[in-house]
Amino acid sequence: MQEGTFSKTAHRVAIRRAAHQLLDEPRVLDDPLALRIIGPEAEEALRSNPKEGHAFSRAFRAFMAARSRFAEDELARAVGHGVAQYVVLGAGLDTFAYRNPHSGLRVFEVDHPATQAWKREQLRAAGIAIPESLTFVPVDFERQTLADGLEQLGFNTNAAAFFSWLGVTPYLTREACMITLSFIARMPAQSGVVFDFAIDPALLNAGQRQARDALSKRVAAAGEPFQLFFDPEALQDELKHLGFHRTEFLQGKELNARYFKDRKDGLLVRGGLGHLMGAWV
Repeated sequence: MQEGTFSKTAHRVAIRRAAHQLLDEPRVLDDPLALRIIGPEAEEALRSNPKEGHAFSRAFRAFMAARSRFAEDELARAVGHGVAQYVVLGAGLDTFAYRNPHSGLRVFEVDHPATQAWKREQLRAAGIAIPESLTFVPVDFERQTLADGLEQLGFNTNAAAFFSWLGVTPYLTREACMITLSFIARMPAQSGVVFDFAIDPALLNAGQRQARDALSKRVAAAGEPFQLFFDPEALQDELKHLGFHRTEFLQGKELNARYFKDRKDGLLVRGGLGHLMGAWV
């Protein structure tokens, strides 16, 4: 992202999640705060003219909803196994911490300082209260480690934690990405992470490359170019080498079977651009 400014892609993603609340029934992700947190101007624009009927917009919106739902589902499983710390990496305008249903779960929102300051203003303007269970952790992944940022603000590295890392890794250097994953892999048993990633362009077909190139141009124009890509099989091997004992790779087919089965509106993840990975210590 551009130095000193909030993430424009984070705002666009939040608008997609808000559009899902308005346009899709049943909702894959039920988020009653999604419209409020994007700001009154964006909310009014979305309500008056959603512009979300194009096939690419629908598919992208579906993936935005599904990846957040997957992360929250896996978090719920982790909480069921006694995990009491949740770290939202690159939180953007994610609203989980403000509608957290898990008693005793402490949430740490990690983000670039400029984006985090912008989010706090969005929360204030929307009248969304900051719960005592939430801790803001300002971290620039390219300049400081996640471990340093968390430990300074009360995170317990000796207790299991669950991490979500959505919409971040494609914008990082490989070194910054692997340092963060290595930190998570060293956490105690029952810890885990869910993250999405961009797939190696060499593994895409012509139609998928065209869709990826179109998206790449849009995020680059916002000052946040893609720069990190993975081969899913090689990534799973790397994760196991780091210390994760189990991984799960989900793409469109798996996400559609899990979250969009038997829908009457045709909402699906399409185009081969949505890739999620889960990894557990």
